[in-house]
Amino acid sequence: MDDASMVGLMGRVTGTIGPGLVGEVIVRVRGGAEHFLAYPASPKDRIESGTVVMVVEYLPPRTVYVSAAYDS
Repeated sequence: MDDASMVGLMGRVTGTIGPGLVGEVIVRVRGGAEHFLAYPASPKDRIESGTVVMVVEYLPPRTVYVSAAYDS
């Protein structure tokens, strides 16, 4: 999967993401669901488990930068 096809995909946080934390998200991709290490797109954001997020940057093979998909 190329970098551009990951950007814009939606996922769900499975491990809290925030400053000083490496979180985890699950994203539906390649006909299944895969886990990726995750960092916040905005370095000061904290994103709790269960939050729906959008991938804004992909660093192969298993790292993404995300932002919350919806304002809460």
